[in-house]
Amino acid sequence: MKEDIIACRDIKKVYGTGDTAVTVLKGITFSIKEGEFVAVMGPSGSGKSTLMHILGALDTPTSGEYFLDGKDVSKLSDEELADIRREKIGFVFQAFNLLPRTSVLRNVELPLVYANIPKEIRVTVAQKALADAAFPEAFWPYYSNQLSGGMMQRVAIARSLVNNPALILADEPTGNLDSKTGEIVLHTFQSLNRGQGKTIILITHEPYVAEHADRIIHIRDGNIVSDEKNEHKRIARNEKEIPI
Repeated sequence: MKEDIIACRDIKKVYGTGDTAVTVLKGITFSIKEGEFVAVMGPSGSGKSTLMHILGALDTPTSGEYFLDGKDVSKLSDEELADIRREKIGFVFQAFNLLPRTSVLRNVELPLVYANIPKEIRVTVAQKALADAAFPEAFWPYYSNQLSGGMMQRVAIARSLVNNPALILADEPTGNLDSKTGEIVLHTFQSLNRGQGKTIILITHEPYVAEHADRIIHIRDGNIVSDEKNEHKRIARNEKEIPI
């Protein structure tokens, strides 16, 4: 039986104090098992972005407990949180966050550069990550600013894989893409989940995007209002079916 890779217990987040205090998360409790593909969905102001920052070790809760891969993240120092982000989490953001005048391969290598991994190992690991993200080898020497949006996002996905993270956290990863290109990216996530057992949390406000996950957690006004298996999961089309 698979273990919980994430366990959140009565997570609350309050900004400000006294009369100006605003409670953004009001006691969030849920768990995610290793190898699940989960969408966290909610409208603007629902608290999903705050939850994403806590799950990504970018912030800590005001109260409650957050365990990631068996470690209590909720009370760590800034330095310890940075270690968790580097070692346990692969991030994919809406804005890609690639270096523009830098090759695809070099962009994917960067987390390994910061980790002082020797060059020959970096190259091998980056190449495997690009292959795992279904990024065409012919484009590896290209600069990232020579690529389409969908291709840039797949480079970002490959970069998220190089440290073999316990969790891939994708924040509105199709937000800057048209629907057809977004399908390519969603297919990549589905392939990583089904083919390699990667645990993926997808943050989105779009029902259509969330429906590609196996489970959907809905948040509204700082509370979980539903947490259900997705019985009608959409299967995204792959890059062979849609021109790059």
